[in-house]
Amino acid sequence: MEIDKRKIKTLEETDEPAPIDQVEERVEAEMKLIEGKAKEQVANGLSNEDLARKGRRRKEDAEKELRQLRDEE
Repeated sequence: MEIDKRKIKTLEETDEPAPIDQVEERVEAEMKLIEGKAKEQVANGLSNEDLARKGRRRKEDAEKELRQLRDEE
């Protein structure tokens, strides 16, 4: 069985992102989510409302990014 090279399309031709790039975006979003949760927990322990607010915002942004990435699949 031989592969017909005329029927092969590259990612550039289909305008699709490479799978490794999709994983990288997801990992970055998940790291932001973890960072936001950690900041929020530390801030709550220190009774620092400003840091807690930043942590919640970071966590919410990351959750939004993850939803968008999942919707694109």
